[in-house]
Amino acid sequence: MRMIFRVIPIMWRAVRPSLTADMPAVVNTFWLRKGYEGLTFFGHILTPTQQEADRFNAGESGDRMSAAMKNHEMIHLRQAQACHDSWLLFYILYIWYWLKIKCTAGRSVRRQLKHAAYLLNPFEMEAYGRMNDLSYLKRCESGAQEWRTYAKMSMEQRLQIYKNNHKHR
Repeated sequence: MRMIFRVIPIMWRAVRPSLTADMPAVVNTFWLRKGYEGLTFFGHILTPTQQEADRFNAGESGDRMSAAMKNHEMIHLRQAQACHDSWLLFYILYIWYWLKIKCTAGRSVRRQLKHAAYLLNPFEMEAYGRMNDLSYLKRCESGAQEWRTYAKMSMEQRLQIYKNNHKHR
């Protein structure tokens, strides 16, 4: 139960996304669903274990997988900067897109892709699509805004992109 309240100081002390240069990883098992390695939360990365936190904190100096995971979460930081430099607006939009997919995705989409509301969320599509490109954030001077393109696409278009990106894995 204490894990619930450990995030309150993080929220209380949160600064604007533009003032966040790096996001430290901290352990918080309550907010993470089983199977997730990290969650961007008001300028921090919540992880289920200290081992995962250490991997995130190693970032680019760690192995390729750790660097890609850290890059994924840093893309979310840049997305928050692109949302009028507001964590709150980022989370409102994130939840809006998640609910929209959850409520409007057709049965065929849900049948083809488990966790479609998460994986077809425009923010996640950009983060997963670019997480292995470690120079992506350096090239995006105006912030990570590819999610805006995904948001305008139909569910079927997003599903097709997801399938194309994951067929060779």
